[in-house]
Amino acid sequence: MGNPHPMELRTGVMAFVDEGHRHREIGALAARRQGNGGGHGKLTGVSVWLKARVTTKGEITLDELVDDLVETHGIAVHRATVWRMLCGLGLTHKKNPAGA
Repeated sequence: MGNPHPMELRTGVMAFVDEGHRHREIGALAARRQGNGGGHGKLTGVSVWLKARVTTKGEITLDELVDDLVETHGIAVHRATVWRMLCGLGLTHKKNPAGA
């Protein structure tokens, strides 16, 4: 993510706005926190269920997990979101060579 704009620029923009130019209320001049702050994703509340599902089922695909999340919890997410959650939980898989 990029860096917030310097306070000098913000002050200049606010002076421009105070002169009667276009204005939108945002509440503060200081930069807002960037990112989602962590721990607020769609899957945070079902991480325990997700970990249990993967460990019990074993050979389950990301697409199956996505379908299970919709059916069980009503949560629609992309398979990449599930993958990131699994990586965060330390649940990764290694592809076995054919015939192993």
